[in-house]
Amino acid sequence: MTHHLAPKDILALGFMTFALFVGAGNIIFPPMVGIQAGEHVWSAALGFLITAVGLPVIAIIALARVGGGIDTLSSPIGKGAGLLLATVCYLVVGPLFATPRTAVVSFAVGIAPLMGTTKETLFIYSLFYFILVVGISLYPGKLLDTVGHFLAPLKIVALAMLGVAALLWPAGDIIPATDAYQSAAFSGGFVEGYLTMDTLGALVFGIVIVNAARSRGVEDARLLMRYTVLAGLIAGVGLTLVYLSLFRLGSGSGAIVNQSANGALILHAYVQQTFGGMGSLFLATLIFIACIVTAVGLTCACAEFFAQYLPFSYRTLVLFLGLFSMVVSNLGLDQLIAISGPVLKAIYPPCIVLIILSFTLGWWRNSRHIIAPVMLTSLLFGIIDGVKSSPFNRQLPDVIQHLPLAAQGLSWLPPSLVMLLLVAVYDRVRGRQHVAAHS
Repeated sequence: MTHHLAPKDILALGFMTFALFVGAGNIIFPPMVGIQAGEHVWSAALGFLITAVGLPVIAIIALARVGGGIDTLSSPIGKGAGLLLATVCYLVVGPLFATPRTAVVSFAVGIAPLMGTTKETLFIYSLFYFILVVGISLYPGKLLDTVGHFLAPLKIVALAMLGVAALLWPAGDIIPATDAYQSAAFSGGFVEGYLTMDTLGALVFGIVIVNAARSRGVEDARLLMRYTVLAGLIAGVGLTLVYLSLFRLGSGSGAIVNQSANGALILHAYVQQTFGGMGSLFLATLIFIACIVTAVGLTCACAEFFAQYLPFSYRTLVLFLGLFSMVVSNLGLDQLIAISGPVLKAIYPPCIVLIILSFTLGWWRNSRHIIAPVMLTSLLFGIIDGVKSSPFNRQLPDVIQHLPLAAQGLSWLPPSLVMLLLVAVYDRVRGRQHVAAHS
């Protein structure tokens, strides 16, 4: 018997997907882009939406088409390389950066304004936070109930309230853009979208979404694909609305906070001015719910992935990932952002290439000879972009500093397109030679 999801369960699956995405980065980076982009905010927003909404939705659809996780999607580049890529993605969006960041952001917004930013208070808060994350993550089969039917609707209502407030009561007038956004607003927003880690998150969450549907008895491959795609589209619409409202919030906040402030400070200053003390409590609650849902999703996904390859049970890995994430979170928000930026600029390009080219597998005689060289090229030049945005940028030769689109953080794009053209021509020529040899 084929099981179908009821409309309310499809909606819950979409809400769960949306809630898994909307974590720390999704809430703190759009206001930062908004305040820095100034009068060019909507050009920057368009670039941001491509990497923070468009690519994640496309990634979910790509995973649904292959019926598996990132290890299945990356099969054209070989098992070893695919496993390495999957491991890096899971570590980055799991215990190294994204999961610890959820704790630090919720602390910076909700606790620090009341109790101060001390190492002791951050440690106590992170301990409490990750005990809760681990407790929920130990029962992944309950995710659709705990997240989809309960926490996600709360999160959506709170975000909707903040979004409406940003539209109705802007903090002030738009101030001039920073130098970076005066010259390259679109590409600046495009690269800033990396910091949400949404595309990497989609590669990780894809299997979580499929498993949530399976927990309701859905096993038919076509139905699983349909429900996963619907969930991705629902999440994409929700993300777009949230981002647009947060861009608006940030763009008018130049009058109340420094233009170089991080997103947590911008949000706190806005709600403090607009709603007073109750606004701060509301924001703290919103950020806490948003962050803990994402942390649970990431912890579940990482534990399920590593349980396939390590001699440890799912529950043991949940406990270890929670402990490790807690330790990393105590580095603090600014330090995490500073470290993660260059790393994301290095690994995002090959992931973008993999996602896009996964839709072209039927075009080639040998897809591995297409995807692997283009991904490698994008990785090498992505590393250059990463180093360029790190403290080691002065070590790069001048010729590398001035590559095409290097100023925009996209020096990986032209050589990747050239490599794609070269291997596509090679694939066609080899195909014709093969046909001629057998005719």
